[in-house]
Parts: sequence; C-alpha cells; structure tokens
Amino acid sequence: MMEATMSGALTQKVLLVDDEPDILEMLRYNLEREGYAVTTALNGKEALKAARSIIPDLVVLDIMMPGMDGVEVCMQMRQIPELKNAVITFLTARGEDYSQLAGFEAGADDYITKPVAPKVFVSKVKALLKRRGGDQQEIGVLESNGVRVDLERVMVYVANKEIQLPKKEFELLVLLMSKPGKVFKRDEIYGQVWGNELFVGDRTIDVHIRKLREKIGDDMIKTIKGIGYKFDA
Repeated sequence: MMEATMSGALTQKVLLVDDEPDILEMLRYNLEREGYAVTTALNGKEALKAARSIIPDLVVLDIMMPGMDGVEVCMQMRQIPELKNAVITFLTARGEDYSQLAGFEAGADDYITKPVAPKVFVSKVKALLKRRGGDQQEIGVLESNGVRVDLERVMVYVANKEIQLPKKEFELLVLLMSKPGKVFKRDEIYGQVWGNELFVGDRTIDVHIRKLREKIGDDMIKTIKGIGYKFDA
C-alpha cells in the first residue's frame, strides 16, 4: 500500500492470480511487507469472484493457467464497470511474446517477466500504481474489510452504518487500520495511542480491543498471542 498511513493515504489493494501456490506466497509476502492489502486466487474463477468483491487497484495475473487462462480472465475483468480503472499486469514466462501481445489486446496495461526477483517485483508494482495515480487517492480516509474511517470528521462506518467510538478506541482503530495485516506489538500500541499517560493498566489494550470488537465485529481484529494485535486485511 503505498501504505495507508495515519495521515490519510488510502490502502491500496492488489489481487495476485497464479495457479502455483509457492509463487503466490512469495509475491504476497513481499507486497505485504510493503504494506499493501493483498488478496490471492489460484484460478480464473476465483480471480473474478475476488475482483468483484474487493475492487483491486492492481491485478497481477498469470497468463498460463488451466481452465480459464489469464487472457480470458483479463477480458472478463475489463467488462466489469468497477474495474475500469484497475491496472492489470500479466506474469509471463520469458520468450512468450505471443502471450504478451494477446494480453495487451485483452486490455492489460503491462507485463512482468518471470522468474522475477522480489525486489524487482515490488518496484514494478509501485511504478504501476504510481502510473495509475495512486498518489492522488482520497485524502483523510482509511478503508479496509468493510470498515471506513473518516479521519477529518472523526467518524467510523461499518457496512455503511455509522458507529460511535470514544477517543482512545478511535485512535486504536486508526493505528491498526493504518497498516492492515501488520502485527502491532503491545509496546508499540501503548506508545502510539497512550503515549506518556500515567496510570495505564496492563489490561488497558485488551479492554479497548474487546470493546472495538463488539462494535465493528469480532473477526476484524486478530490476536497474535504473546505479541500483539493486527487488523485483518
């Protein structure tokens, strides 16, 4: 994600599609380290379902897949109005010039040749999203997993329904949503939400997490035992 930060840049969503789980895991891991919200799919059918659900900013799509290949998936995605501004880039093996040409004709924006080094892949993703205009994302809003936070108006919406949060619960939610998927350690949460405040009990975070879960849903915030918490991306 050109990260979603507490200053308000919106988390960017990437959909990875490949029929090889090892490749998916490697690409997902490296993108999540950079703060992107990543969804994966193993085939074309899953990819189309996921794309309609999350409306990704970028789709990284393997061409050679069994059943519905990447070219057909791309063509169908381009027929979905909500995906008209999504960047679609293909993963192609070296020398597959015919696949690259077919991909462009189907509506792809670019292609990445594999095997690809993780650092090169991440740099390519950043460049593609910057080209899309990712730096012009909506200001003052964090949004992930059906939860929307308006930082300027200090308002929270779950499934488009406004909910009220006290100041510390709001600040805790903003911190966790600033990097969906990242595990925030307890000391880090104390430091950023409570700062130098005195008389903060050991169970303060746990109580606020419990109250947040009651209001936004039990499955949004995950406990990482012995470490801290994360907002599920």
